[in-house]
Amino acid sequence: MDILYTASATATGDGRSGHVTSSDGVLDLDLAIPKGMGGPGGPLTNPEELFAAGYAACFHSAIKAVGRRTRKDVDGTTVTADVGIGAVEEGRFGLAVELEVAVPNLTPDEARELVEQGPPGVPVLQRHPGEHRGHPHRGLMPAWRSRART
Repeated sequence: MDILYTASATATGDGRSGHVTSSDGVLDLDLAIPKGMGGPGGPLTNPEELFAAGYAACFHSAIKAVGRRTRKDVDGTTVTADVGIGAVEEGRFGLAVELEVAVPNLTPDEARELVEQGPPGVPVLQRHPGEHRGHPHRGLMPAWRSRART
């Protein structure tokens, strides 16, 4: 891989209930364990929200790039990433990603084709053998599902 950019962030304090900062100082956040994982929840973010935000933004950029290249009207599109965390085997956790892509200016079939093609430019994540459920997008994490809306 020819690395184009490297982001760097440091976690301090109590891990998932600690603090994160980026090397450029733009990201400077306290973290809290979500209620669903036995934590206090509240107004603080957590690693899964940060991952979801980043992945949604990358996938949205790729959809916009494919739209420009194929001359499809992708104005007004939105991408929502739901990231779940859970036990995959004793002592180990995994992530599941579900994307909802709204493409209001295309027919349902055109939107589905755009999403299912797996837009180039989306970062490739490691698949775990046996856990990818046969969905046609290359490079997303286990349990990926997409819903293309118009």
